[in-house]
Amino acid sequence: MENVNRDAALSKLLASLEKNKAELPSCTDEEFGFLSELLRSKELNALVNVHNKITSNSKDDKFFPVLSNAMDVDIDVLDLLSTRTHVSEDCKELFHLLQKPHIQGLLCAHDSVAQKDYYPRPPEIHAEVDEDEEYVKLVQLVKSDEPLGATIRNCEETGKIIFVRIMLGGAADRSGVIHAGDEICEVNGISVEGKTPSYVLEILKNTKGTISFVIIPADSKSGVRESKVRVRAHFSYTAADDPFIPCKEAGLDFVKGDVLHIVSQDDSHWWQARREGDRNMRAGLIPSRALQERIIVLQRHMKEQNDETDNISLCSVPVPLPALCPRPQTSSHVVPTKCNLQALKTKKIMYDVAENDDFDREEMPTYEEVAKLYPRPGSYRPIVLVGPPGVGRNELKRRLIATDPEKYRTPIPYTSRPPRLGEVNGKEYFFVTRERITEDIASGKFVEYGEYKGNLYGTSRESVESLVNAGYVCVLSPHYQAVKMLRNPQLKPFVIFIKPPKFEILKETRNEARARSTFDEKNSRGFTDDEFHEMIHRSERIEYHYSHHFDETIINADLSMAFEQLVNAIIRVETEPMWVPASWVQ
Repeated sequence: MENVNRDAALSKLLASLEKNKAELPSCTDEEFGFLSELLRSKELNALVNVHNKITSNSKDDKFFPVLSNAMDVDIDVLDLLSTRTHVSEDCKELFHLLQKPHIQGLLCAHDSVAQKDYYPRPPEIHAEVDEDEEYVKLVQLVKSDEPLGATIRNCEETGKIIFVRIMLGGAADRSGVIHAGDEICEVNGISVEGKTPSYVLEILKNTKGTISFVIIPADSKSGVRESKVRVRAHFSYTAADDPFIPCKEAGLDFVKGDVLHIVSQDDSHWWQARREGDRNMRAGLIPSRALQERIIVLQRHMKEQNDETDNISLCSVPVPLPALCPRPQTSSHVVPTKCNLQALKTKKIMYDVAENDDFDREEMPTYEEVAKLYPRPGSYRPIVLVGPPGVGRNELKRRLIATDPEKYRTPIPYTSRPPRLGEVNGKEYFFVTRERITEDIASGKFVEYGEYKGNLYGTSRESVESLVNAGYVCVLSPHYQAVKMLRNPQLKPFVIFIKPPKFEILKETRNEARARSTFDEKNSRGFTDDEFHEMIHRSERIEYHYSHHFDETIINADLSMAFEQLVNAIIRVETEPMWVPASWVQ
């Protein structure tokens, strides 16, 4: 017997039919059997149950969306399944099923209904009024613990209180009847003409149950479609600490490295965003790229003033930052010419030229548009280890290559010096003329290069690309300034910052391991305290200027643990989808 949730009315009808069968002489056995089978069918019973649910006036039986972001959940499930398709056929089948257009179309339609994202929007119907009369509407919302999801202020021209911003996914947005630009005339029957936004907020704060607004609609109420832009934040933000945000309660806090879904960029100073993967569908305010860049300019000027209090020129005086300020056209300080030669470490020695980070100071890392990059079998991303001299990145590279020399390779560097006894061209180095290296440097064929004792050394872009194209995992430990050249859509490197621990731990672990100094090429000796401090200082400088290029940071307090973290990071790169610059997947 099938386990069917039978409808009571249908069961009663069937029982009555069977009881009075004898009183239906005109009904044939075939007709009676058909009707009896129909009333017993699970399809009809299920259909009637759905009908009863929809038409029920019971509060408990009303339908409401459990989620408003089914498509985001689908993407998360695909990310998880992508790492398990080789484990189970069921996972593989589900992975392909969830990518089918009709399934994704159904989920998108579900989200549109759940978010009340109905397009095209039907025109509002209201009674005809004279041209001189204003059309008003009454809006009622049930107050809950959830914020209204809107910001208000006095209109600069009329002084009236208007809705400035409607947060996507918030209560006001889901109502579908409140729009940016709408003028508030009354709140709970109280006129707010000539009042301040604080007065309105106080009324709302003391209201229980239903909130009523009398509103004069704005002339234009075109809906805001949610954008698909994702960005990685290169700074941390706390709305409560921001003196410029229009409404602290509407702000969205995030930390450096978070991926944010930018749902609206209509306001040039305040974007609406959600944290990627956050189930809370209400968007929050974050500073726009233009506003954050302006803040960075102000912070850098203030830092320069603090660092150079004895030498302040008119060029270093910052321009005050208003709450809603335009993006600066130019920076007020001179951009020095970038040094032509970069540093290169060869055989554990840093061939250091005069380093110059002034050019990199002009970068203003705020947000970087990103997209998911899915791993492809047989195609490996280069692993780039950067960090200060002596931190151990070359030793980590050596250990990694030793685990599987047929998988991990490092490019052979070029040099203009003559080969020494026993050296073979193409093994330790490619030995070429100084003129050849100089020409290739000018042509941009080297990802890093430097000069030591009158000889040029460098790593060519072609040698890196050849390893990647041959299916190897190319492992590099270049000078940190080379990261900007390596980080491109062709190579798609995974950049790991190798960072020293605190001074006490750094000194203790290096002394216990009898680590040899890389600052002294002539004598084999341990590190001095000054060299430890220099390592930490350089690490801080590298992190300050280049951290927005790093995909992961490993603190090398213990070499074995750091190596384990490195291996685990590489496994994730090869098996899990990663957020990368959007240009890399277009």
